Amino acid sequence: MGDVGEIVVTGLRFPEGPVWCDDGTVVCSSVTDGVLYRVWPAERRWDTLVVTGGGANAAAPASDGGFLITQNGGIDLAIMGLFDEAPPFTPVAPGIQRLSAGGELTYVLDDGFHAPNDLVVDADGTLYFTDPGHYPLPDPPVGRVFRLAPDGTLTTIVSGLIFPNGIALEPDGGIVIVEKNSLMRLALDGTTSFAVEREGGVMGDGFCLDAEGNFYVASTVHHGVRVYSPEGKELDWLPIPEPADGKVCTTNCCFGGSDGRTLFATDGLPGQLVAWEGLPHPGRTVHPWPVP
Repeated sequence: MGDVGEIVVTGLRFPEGPVWCDDGTVVCSSVTDGVLYRVWPAERRWDTLVVTGGGANAAAPASDGGFLITQNGGIDLAIMGLFDEAPPFTPVAPGIQRLSAGGELTYVLDDGFHAPNDLVVDADGTLYFTDPGHYPLPDPPVGRVFRLAPDGTLTTIVSGLIFPNGIALEPDGGIVIVEKNSLMRLALDGTTSFAVEREGGVMGDGFCLDAEGNFYVASTVHHGVRVYSPEGKELDWLPIPEPADGKVCTTNCCFGGSDGRTLFATDGLPGQLVAWEGLPHPGRTVHPWPVP
């Protein structure tokens, strides 16, 4: 088992979708409050970067220094029982939002989506993102994965998934998503295969890869990050200190730090950012979305 993660900051409300920034900060979303936070790990402090409304689910850097945001539209948390006092429900259009470097919030895509969840950009500037339904999950399943080309062409790669969640790219450019109890490889023609398949339960939420192609998966109910090889072998378990009330939900992770070897995880419950320094390999290069 790996080292226990170090708590960087607390007081975040259901954080998700962390991204390391060149200025040494981490930006992450709040699914519950519809905001992006900026965290200064070295100073152990955070602040609200922008109010997005709805449910900001994940973030990715843009070439102008801003961010793309998967906007799930908002979740009525009063019916989910996660909080003693649920945040107000402020729905907005589900889609892909863009925060410019100057602070302007707009939509890149805002029509025909269920609840965009996670996103990743390849070296050519193509955006891939998952679009599951809201809970309770509909039957038949409606989950989809989309591809937005640099010329603005939007295509559906696959549909009919149960709950496509985290998404990332392997070193060869292959697409991998979290789908129920698996890490699923996804080809552009919609065919699928398993990178990792577990017996029962849920694989996790969001994930990232290191430079060797190993998967670091935020394990929601087990409270930590589970590491798998590209062949699907479990390599390590990175735990997080348990809160006094026992309520846990690890949501996503990213690599950062000056040498790229620090793993940051958003801990939705109890609401904190956690870090592990000095990991064996740096994270994969994160490509910014090219602003038109």
